[in-house]
Amino acid sequence: MPSMHPLALQPKRIPLMLEVGRQLYRFPGGLRLRHHKQVACQDPLARLPLPERLYLPLVQHQGPAGELQVAAGDRVRRGQPLTRARNDCEVPIHAPAAGRIEAIRPWPVSWPPGTRADCLVLVSDANGEAMPATTLPDWMDAAPERIVEHLRDGGLAGLGGAMFPTAAKLRGDWAAPEIHTLILNGSECEPYIACDEMLMRNRPEAIVRGGMILARALGAENIVIAIEDPMSAVREALEAAAKTVDPSGHCLIAQVSKIYPEGGERQLIQVLTGAEVPHDGLPQDLGLACLNVGTAAAAHDIVIEGRPLSERIVTVSGPAIAKPRNVLAPLGAPIRELIAFAGGPIKAIDRLVLGGPMSGIPLADDSIPIVKGSNCILALGADDTRREQPVMPCINCGECVRVCPASLLPQTLYQAIRGEDHDQARELNVFDCIECGCCAHVCPSHIPLVDYYRHEKGVLRARGIEDARAEQARRRFEAREQRLAEREAERQRKREQREQRLKAREAAKSEVEAAVARARARSGAGDDGAAS
Repeated sequence: MPSMHPLALQPKRIPLMLEVGRQLYRFPGGLRLRHHKQVACQDPLARLPLPERLYLPLVQHQGPAGELQVAAGDRVRRGQPLTRARNDCEVPIHAPAAGRIEAIRPWPVSWPPGTRADCLVLVSDANGEAMPATTLPDWMDAAPERIVEHLRDGGLAGLGGAMFPTAAKLRGDWAAPEIHTLILNGSECEPYIACDEMLMRNRPEAIVRGGMILARALGAENIVIAIEDPMSAVREALEAAAKTVDPSGHCLIAQVSKIYPEGGERQLIQVLTGAEVPHDGLPQDLGLACLNVGTAAAAHDIVIEGRPLSERIVTVSGPAIAKPRNVLAPLGAPIRELIAFAGGPIKAIDRLVLGGPMSGIPLADDSIPIVKGSNCILALGADDTRREQPVMPCINCGECVRVCPASLLPQTLYQAIRGEDHDQARELNVFDCIECGCCAHVCPSHIPLVDYYRHEKGVLRARGIEDARAEQARRRFEAREQRLAEREAERQRKREQREQRLKAREAAKSEVEAAVARARARSGAGDDGAAS
């Protein structure tokens, strides 16, 4: 029996924006920004020389760490799993190179900023052995559950920056509507970040085939790869790859305008379909799934080539970098190694940022290692970060409302946070803020609004944790009281049973004694009659 096409699962359904004559939709707010991307794409992609030591955080995704499989002193092979996932919320990490585990110790990490986390310190050996490749050659006919397990074992997590465990996203909520369309997000809307563009230029076929693998795991019949308008050459490469890899036409390419933050999951879905993801819902509620193009290429490597996720493309750019470029770096490589490979700084670096200038995370130092979600290292000088004006009071101009892509009320939210009205901040949907930075960018009073929103999210999460702890303590107390009451009731029941048994015995004893007395009385009366 011939193999079924991996996407031929149901009758084909085309997203609204791809219907004949239908134009792309818009999302509210947003900004048109200078991209500064070409400087990083002038040189071809280059591989970073293997550093002497790699620092591998045990957690490189949203969720808990996997079960540790190695100890200090162990020798490992390239591609060897160093942790094991026990469920879909855990993602294993693999050795990017052969070598020896020198230690497991706290090391600076990017998130939370300024903190340390347990890391495996791997002394690399460029001549060491590699693990045998573990492929899934029959993926076209394999059950979705088997594909998901294989991808999870390969350490796949979202490479768009959020690092959400891909297995959990693919398996999803089985009670939700079925997924009919997979969106591969190649819309890098933030300035300077160009790693996905370089990936799409160099490996279009891996992206398309990886998308087919992910679609098979999801049960989706359509794939839409979304790229930005200026990427005409990328579109041609992807269309050629789609014709070669998927001649049935299930994979389509869509170009979207370069309005920041159009690369956000909810914003991109609204642009492509005209539908909004529910406030408290997920894309799967619309029958959609959205993954990064880098995630698709990594899925291809895990399934087709048997290579676990242990390296990624990182953009090294910014006004302080001598030769901005895209670098293929092993996970665990310190940031300073990438900066040196890009020619080093041309002026004193005042600030290092993981990500772009709008929503990136400030880094404490250059010893922080690259992880699965590290897409860009941005180096800025003092003249690039200096404020032109001091922070001024809010004048309620409404500019932040105009540009907010999440349709929030940033100035009202800011006032609630300043007043420590946490309940109102929650009611104003602070958690819907995607921290894009548009509001702060246009604020004439130069208020760092996103910093306030991030802080408030932390406060509310802490309150939620404390509330959860208090609720857990209350439940433990109530359970204890219930156990004590049950024990007391059981003791009372047994006490009553003993008393009833004693009463029954006394009654039985009294009855016997009465019967004996009556028998004796009858016997005495009979003797008296016989004597007379």
